[in-house]
Amino acid sequence: MTTPSDAARPAALSHTAAVGAFRRALRDMLVLNGALLVVGVGVGWAVAGTPGVWGALIGVALAVVFSGTTVVSVLRTADASPTQTGAVIMVAWFGKVIVVVAALAVLSRFDFYDRIVLGVVLIVGVLGSAYLDLRAVQRARIPYTEPRPPAASDDGPDQANA
Repeated sequence: MTTPSDAARPAALSHTAAVGAFRRALRDMLVLNGALLVVGVGVGWAVAGTPGVWGALIGVALAVVFSGTTVVSVLRTADASPTQTGAVIMVAWFGKVIVVVAALAVLSRFDFYDRIVLGVVLIVGVLGSAYLDLRAVQRARIPYTEPRPPAASDDGPDQANA
């Protein structure tokens, strides 16, 4: 029989699998954005010259801030209660939206970067990272329930029938 304190405590296997999934998501997101940086700078240079390079650099930076915030928030609160984790994720989401909107508002006054390259790189980075997060969680093999070993008792099934 489970007690309320047992039910509130997450099982060790689920915790380990979840942390592994989000570490994998963070690693994949960094690899994606690293590749996007190289490709974006190359394509930006070919399409728009120096402004294209600046657009790619800014787009990757914003994509890392936007995508990495959630994964890092979940990793930092892996041992916290679901309520605390949810609160941290909500605050982080609100904060990153404010940062990205403010950065785009400030950047709108300048013309040293190519807006199209920035937009394409930012969209590819954010959508690609969202897909990688989904893939990491789907492949994590996090169990819904975890069986607990039966408690040893003096009255086994053979003795009860004797």
